[in-house]
Amino acid sequence: MDVRLANPRGFCAGVDRAIEVVEKALEVHGAPVYVLHEIVHNRHVVEDLSSRGVVFVDALEEVPKGSVTIFSAHGVSNEVVETAAERGLKVIDATCPLVTKVHLQAQSYRAKGHHVILIGHPGHPEVEGTRGRIDGPVTVLSTVEEVEALEVEDETRLAYVTQTTLSIDDTREVIDALVKRFPRIQGPELKDICYATQNRQNAVRRLAEDGIDVLIVIGSRNSSNSNRLAELGDRKGVASHLVDDASEIRAEWFTSTSRIGVTAGASAPETLVRQVIERLRELGATKVAEMAGELETVEFKLPPTLVPK
Repeated sequence: MDVRLANPRGFCAGVDRAIEVVEKALEVHGAPVYVLHEIVHNRHVVEDLSSRGVVFVDALEEVPKGSVTIFSAHGVSNEVVETAAERGLKVIDATCPLVTKVHLQAQSYRAKGHHVILIGHPGHPEVEGTRGRIDGPVTVLSTVEEVEALEVEDETRLAYVTQTTLSIDDTREVIDALVKRFPRIQGPELKDICYATQNRQNAVRRLAEDGIDVLIVIGSRNSSNSNRLAELGDRKGVASHLVDDASEIRAEWFTSTSRIGVTAGASAPETLVRQVIERLRELGATKVAEMAGELETVEFKLPPTLVPK
């Protein structure tokens, strides 16, 4: 068996920053440190941080008053910010700067009197956080059918933003349908789409074009971008499997001559990739090669409160 590693794969700059925020908070403040929701959508990352004194909560009411509390990379609503202030929490915001950029775009559109359409998956923490940052009506949709059924008061005052874990390819059909139906709708430039989401999908596309038979995507079930990678593999005609770690890999997925592609979602650590490679070697893989790919140099600064003076 032959293994090809996608490049780029794994952690993006926003995830790197979010995890570093939590680790620095532990250094500066000591345990326990509270995090609202999962800091990033990866079970192994969450379990590791939990073992070091991080307490993950679903609501701020679970956090003792005055405690150090971190907002996850997915961002939060204005209501959450206000609740944190009322409880006197020492807040550290780990929201990905690219998510914050979407918040600002949406708020700018709303300030101009536009009805904002948010292209994304209802219930996803990022979508709920973005929706809760907009003072006014917001419509969340993710399919062309929803665009066709959409009713608005003023077709000349519409704007859209997108969930960052969706790529240009994920949103293209929906955006095209919006523009066709509402020609005067406004939206961000394509360069504002999350670079990491697009780059990881481009890498999977190249793997598929290179003739892989099986795609292994390392990522947790609740990771939006990891699910999109597996779906892309399936659309390209490649048998694709989303796994949390090496223990979920099954020998019956392969033959002795399989060409296997391996990638990892933006919240999956490289240690899991190495473990998957070892598992594939046990199953008969003899050659492991990394594909050429786009170099990612993006870095995001830590919040000022965590930077030594």
